[in-house]
Amino acid sequence: MEKMPKIALPFVALLVVLIITITKSAITIGPGEAGVLYRTFSGGVVTDKPPLSEGFHVVAPWNKVFIYEVRQQEVLEKMNVLSSNGLDIKLEASVWFQPKYESLGKLHKEKSEKYRERVLLPAIRSAARSVVGRYTPEQLYSSKRDAIQQEIFEETKKIVDDQYIQLNEVLVRDVTLPPTIKDAIERKLKQEQESLEYEFRLVTAQKEAERQIIEAQGKADANKILSASLTDKILQDKGIEATIKLSESENSKVIVIGSGDSGMPIILGNQ
Repeated sequence: MEKMPKIALPFVALLVVLIITITKSAITIGPGEAGVLYRTFSGGVVTDKPPLSEGFHVVAPWNKVFIYEVRQQEVLEKMNVLSSNGLDIKLEASVWFQPKYESLGKLHKEKSEKYRERVLLPAIRSAARSVVGRYTPEQLYSSKRDAIQQEIFEETKKIVDDQYIQLNEVLVRDVTLPPTIKDAIERKLKQEQESLEYEFRLVTAQKEAERQIIEAQGKADANKILSASLTDKILQDKGIEATIKLSESENSKVIVIGSGDSGMPIILGNQ
């Protein structure tokens, strides 16, 4: 019985070592994440196999796993750029991106975990300066915002596509001009709007005048046709029809036959 503790001691030590080994070897990768395996004694970063997926993994305790977020991420970048005429413009843009899953090992080996600072942000700054430099402050402020946004996206994508980064969208959130330039542009835009409104009123008035002329001409032509068709015979027949209808009414009256112009009856009284 006295020898039992001495015999059990190696087993206890082995169990402790085993627990420590398992603890250090167990890796849990969370949702939206992936792991890059680094083999200390056999080749370093694993680039020829897919990264470790979500869930529980056991790796050798002398190896390491670098965990990356592979979901879409956003980075907000504020920068100063120059317009085509050399004015300083403040631009604020949101960049939606994520690392390319299958190339995560290469991204870690070549760019490291700081790939945003080393690749993505320099690319977006370069593209923004290149694109904004083609436009005037007025275009940046008003009509060309969507075009500028699309061009920055396309130029940034060309740069990062070969750098194992997937660019999803670039959104220009704000363009800030020098106050004097902004005020001048707003005054010009207001004047242009007022001018367009005045031209619209003129065109509307002109169209209304044309409509009235056409309507008056139509009435004149109709009257002319009607007058040409009303002969003495037709007028006489209409008069006779009206006389017959009046004579059939219950109101008292005196009708003198053949006493009017052209022999038409004269109605005396309507009581």
